[in-house]
Amino acid sequence: MKTLQRKSAVDLDRSVVSRYIQLASLFRRRIEAGDWPVGKQIPTVDELAAECGVARATIRKALDMLEGEALIERYRAKGTFVRQRPRQQLWCEVATDWSGLLASRDDAVIKVLSDQRGTQPPDVPHPIGTLAPSYRRLTRLHSRNGEPFLFARLHIDERLSRRIPKRDLTSKTALKLVADIPGLKIRDARQTLIIGTADVETSARLDIQLNAPVAIVQRSVVDRSGCLVFVGEGLYRGDMVRIDMKLR
Repeated sequence: MKTLQRKSAVDLDRSVVSRYIQLASLFRRRIEAGDWPVGKQIPTVDELAAECGVARATIRKALDMLEGEALIERYRAKGTFVRQRPRQQLWCEVATDWSGLLASRDDAVIKVLSDQRGTQPPDVPHPIGTLAPSYRRLTRLHSRNGEPFLFARLHIDERLSRRIPKRDLTSKTALKLVADIPGLKIRDARQTLIIGTADVETSARLDIQLNAPVAIVQRSVVDRSGCLVFVGEGLYRGDMVRIDMKLR
């Protein structure tokens, strides 16, 4: 037990994510895996603080998050019990192949939050092409069953964006928007996944706490002339994202 305590404390100290958020993720996984079964009492605050090597107040904040998600219930003089497991149907799969990236989610609702012209991407994650003269910048929010799961910022070559039907902006994934542009031939495309934390805007858009874990997916597309026609960034809620990979 002492070894576990030391390791937990060290692991938490090395991360930029707040300790209570890390612990909430750990406890959520225990419920999801059935280590803490539905209807059963979980360890006390004192026991969890000793196990994880943190203060009792940190444990309480982590449990506050789970209580806010209706995963646990607290009873005075009785203890804390698991109420339900996380809702599996809210998992959002991040595809790792081209056909998967183009597939639309039938149950997703896409809302355009802003639409600007004459912009440039603030950052280019993949050095695979030359910048277009100007870009159309879109921000969109993806939701499922009323729950936001993805906040996206898209930069599309403004010359090409004129060919995108307005209805497609609320019905197609980011890369599907680009791939379906008439006459466009794609030469190269890249995707990078980064685990990060929610900033002020992202936390507000996704209805999560500041510094909560998020999966940041960066994508770039180059046409056959070498022009960077698309630069996109998607920020997924860390408690909803799942990545499946086929191993060969």
